[in-house]
Amino acid sequence: TISWIVYAEGVPHINNATEVSALPSEVKFSFSKMSEFIYTKSAAIAELKLKRLVDSPEQWKDLDMMKTVFWKNRTPISEYVSEHWKEDDFFGSQFLNGTNPNVIQRCATLPPNFPVTNEMVQPFLKDGSSLAMEMKKGNIFLCDYKRLEGVPTRVVNGKPLSLTAALCLFYKNPEDKLLPIAIQLEQQPSQQNPIFLPSDSEHDWLLAKIFVRNADFSEFQISYHLLGTHLLAEAFTMSTLRSLPIMHPLHKLLIPHFRYTLQINLLARKRLISPDGPLANVRTLNGLKELLKRAHSEITYSSLCLPENIVARGLESIPNFYYREDGLKLWNIINSFVRKMVELFYSSNSEVSRDSELQDWINEIFIHGFLGNNKSGIPKRFDKVEEVVKFITMIIFTVSAQHCALNMGQFDYGGWVPNNPLLLRKAPPTTKGRSSMNTILEVLPNISTTVNNMASTWLLSKRYTDTIPLGTYPDQHFDEAVPLQIIKQFQAELSYLSGSIIKRNATLTLPYNYLNPAEMENSVSI
Repeated sequence: TISWIVYAEGVPHINNATEVSALPSEVKFSFSKMSEFIYTKSAAIAELKLKRLVDSPEQWKDLDMMKTVFWKNRTPISEYVSEHWKEDDFFGSQFLNGTNPNVIQRCATLPPNFPVTNEMVQPFLKDGSSLAMEMKKGNIFLCDYKRLEGVPTRVVNGKPLSLTAALCLFYKNPEDKLLPIAIQLEQQPSQQNPIFLPSDSEHDWLLAKIFVRNADFSEFQISYHLLGTHLLAEAFTMSTLRSLPIMHPLHKLLIPHFRYTLQINLLARKRLISPDGPLANVRTLNGLKELLKRAHSEITYSSLCLPENIVARGLESIPNFYYREDGLKLWNIINSFVRKMVELFYSSNSEVSRDSELQDWINEIFIHGFLGNNKSGIPKRFDKVEEVVKFITMIIFTVSAQHCALNMGQFDYGGWVPNNPLLLRKAPPTTKGRSSMNTILEVLPNISTTVNNMASTWLLSKRYTDTIPLGTYPDQHFDEAVPLQIIKQFQAELSYLSGSIIKRNATLTLPYNYLNPAEMENSVSI
């Protein structure tokens, strides 16, 4: 059997295979997936090489020059982003319906280190209102990137790259638009750390927003995407392969949801998060592992369960939040499917308590996935059918829906690099009134980094021909009539949800398709 090894202190354990050939055959890529996967990266780069930009250390002369780069690979959304990225209402909408809907929360009291006054923001609020009144009404929201403070970054030309632990305050206005109203780029308030406002000069305000987007990109890729879907999925996969025999009903239920996961993670460690890979490019491998460790220490069972996560962040009623609307429906459909299946296998709580393989399985997940952290709220053992139902719902939701919501829009929102920059070349401004368009071009990644970044996001959000959508089980691990009927019902409910999402999207300027079950893989496989 495959065994566990430590990847980094404070981070979920991983499997010990260093080469694809060492992986169990049932979790390896098909030939078509592998050849396509290799082909696409080289195709994306080949296309860029035609423009001789892939190695260019120069900075962009202007933003229009950047627009000419990805002439072949634009999507309708990435095109929209390149036209509207400077606008405040588009900026705000991304924290709900872009690739990272995980950070924003309702703000009832300002953090003590974010001294925004009523005078600063009153001009941007409804006439006659105040910051205190709007907080009371639940119209003020906050993104706080405090976890990034002090994360080590790569040294370039003698200086470490900038990674700002920014704070951004938002206001939901009477037209239901979510607008940024105050930005502070470092955690500790000081003269050199001004609070930027929409009334500042156009370039000051745009620059502040670019630094927020860069902070968001780091949290998104490392804490939520890599850790919260890929590394957790690997722990779930490993525990299942090691503790649940092939004939165990939960093995049969779960194994389709772990297809390709070990291999994609192995490839990610070799290419994306290797010391010279794009994701370690900014933070260094030590910085990347430090951020993973911080994020992992804060993961709770509750934060992985969408209905509880939404309530904890106070986002139950914020309008136009399609990640929440589609996600909660999907959670309920998965939960109802899992309940029927699990109740079929376990007719009583005592059957759950007595299943030693099941207990070994959850214990491995607790120890190796969550490092035995009691504060996480992750169970160490199961004594009730209900507990098994909830946990398996969380797993299937995490590896299908949550991964898709984070992964699928990467090119849409990050293909236009100024909107989602992987790295910034200069430190944030310490005074107002000194920035110009040239400052912004100096801060943004150079040509080579931009081009490689575009190619990576293109590759990561691509659909492959051998995708298996959520709820589809071609390997048919169950052949009895009742489970087959339950699966059929699951597929019908997913299909109905898919139809309603398509219908709603037809009415939206910016459609939200990242939780459409028809577009979603069963497993973390890219």
